[in-house]
Amino acid sequence: MSERISRQSRSTIDKDLDKFTYVEEATAYLSRSYVTLGFGLLFLIVTACVAALFFSDSSHWLLLTAALVLGGYMALNIGANDVANNMGPAVGGRVLTMGSALVLAAICESAGALLAGSEVVTTISSRIIDLDSFARPADFPLAMLAALVAAALWINLATVIGAPVSTTHAVVGGVLGAGFASAGVSALDGGTIAAIAASWVVSPLLGAFAAAGCLALIKNRIMYRDDKIAAARCWLPVLFALLAGTFTLYLVLIGLPPARTPGALGALAIGMAAALGAYLLAVPFVGRAAHGLENRNSSLRQLFRVPLIAAAAILSFAHGANDVANAVGPVAAIFSALDQENWSYTGQDFLLPVLLVGALGISLGLLLFGPKLIRMVGERITRLNPIRAFCVLLATAATVLLASALGLPVSSTHIAVGAVFGVGFYREWYTNRIRTRRVLERIDDVAVTIAGSWRHPEPADLRRRKLVRRAHVLTIVSAWVVTVPAAALLAAIVWAGFSLVH
Repeated sequence: MSERISRQSRSTIDKDLDKFTYVEEATAYLSRSYVTLGFGLLFLIVTACVAALFFSDSSHWLLLTAALVLGGYMALNIGANDVANNMGPAVGGRVLTMGSALVLAAICESAGALLAGSEVVTTISSRIIDLDSFARPADFPLAMLAALVAAALWINLATVIGAPVSTTHAVVGGVLGAGFASAGVSALDGGTIAAIAASWVVSPLLGAFAAAGCLALIKNRIMYRDDKIAAARCWLPVLFALLAGTFTLYLVLIGLPPARTPGALGALAIGMAAALGAYLLAVPFVGRAAHGLENRNSSLRQLFRVPLIAAAAILSFAHGANDVANAVGPVAAIFSALDQENWSYTGQDFLLPVLLVGALGISLGLLLFGPKLIRMVGERITRLNPIRAFCVLLATAATVLLASALGLPVSSTHIAVGAVFGVGFYREWYTNRIRTRRVLERIDDVAVTIAGSWRHPEPADLRRRKLVRRAHVLTIVSAWVVTVPAAALLAAIVWAGFSLVH
């Protein structure tokens, strides 16, 4: 009896200890989230302090400081949300760990923003809204602040619900809403609004079809051949050359500012030279890497690892060069609109601190908050491997280039996520077609060997496998559609608040 009571008491103690363990684990999980929020807040506080000292001689130091802090907040949100499009496929394909992907993306994003982002910021800052459309020029900086607050808040909300959205659309929506609230319909550009609405449909479809076509090519020419390794030696150098040429063109035409591009013909020559050089290097590389590999699909995946890492790094560099303007473009517009003393807001005195805040903010936002969206893009929409991730990144770069050449308004975010959808839905369609054919063939064999044994397929045999999670599709597409109007509405509300205070 005493032993049973002792066992019962130990069991009760163990249960109580387990409860304490659960509480400790929950506390540790919550504390990690507070730590990341704390680092983000610390970055904004440091930015505010440094900006206040830097602009202390200006009569508008408070406005300039607020603009730079809001630009840093926007950069944090861009790093948390938009960079997932570049690193998500590599992480989902198990080519990079989460830690290595975060470090690589932070380095490449910062390099792109600091080395190639200055002229992009200058261009964005001068073309967002026409200053002449404002009855009072002093309203223009407040409108830009309202646009920045609205875009950052919307991207923050999208990150919380796990939806990768276009930061460009968020910024444009914020600018349109603030412009409408402050200057009326005359500040809006109907062509820009129509182009953005068209990109909601065009961008993901182009990315989806391009990625599905690339995957179909690899399956038919390499994966489903009797001698997979021999097919890989033949086709992989061609695919790697296509990757090198496409990403060289992407880097030259998309990642570099317009003033530094060599023109269409020059860029095409550089891309062809890169493709030829990559082909000559890939032939011996693939030959050595494929030597001794088994005739299996898992062996093929190893050959895609290095090109996939290079593609993710180049996309991150180009993203840092371009999308830093989404974070600090409105800030640049505010600086340019304020005619103060002897400051030259179009020179390096202005661009360097703005670019530095944008680069640090994007990198810090990626390191602190990026893993959630990286997992969403790389793992939770559909299952990726190195081959599928290769198709996603190649399709993203190729589609952006094609759309730019045709003058189509597209979003790189929508293209990248659409490419993930395309790969998943193509796998789903192909897998279900193969399963249905095999079931029917098996029933035909039974019917031939056993007279009268024909039966219709069971529902479980022909039930469609779903390889793309529909809930994520609905969430992401809904966020895409409402990004511009939601950011515009938020900007109008913020502008109204600024007007009351002002």
